[in-house]
Amino acid sequence: MSVKEQVRLSEGQRAYEAKRAAKAGVSLDKWLSMKAQDREKLVAATAKSAEPAKKPGFFARLMERAQRPL
Repeated sequence: MSVKEQVRLSEGQRAYEAKRAAKAGVSLDKWLSMKAQDREKLVAATAKSAEPAKKPGFFARLMERAQRPL
């Protein structure tokens, strides 16, 4: 969801977000755009960390094999 998209909120959700925005000292529109940016950063960070794990190197495999019981 991009920052410029309109978010559909019910009256209760809008009131809740308005209270949080007032507590933070910003307008509701600014508050919602800040939340959308945070959400996009979180999605980007989780996508970046989802890279496949690197297979263990030669010595790591050797040590793992040495630790196994006979």
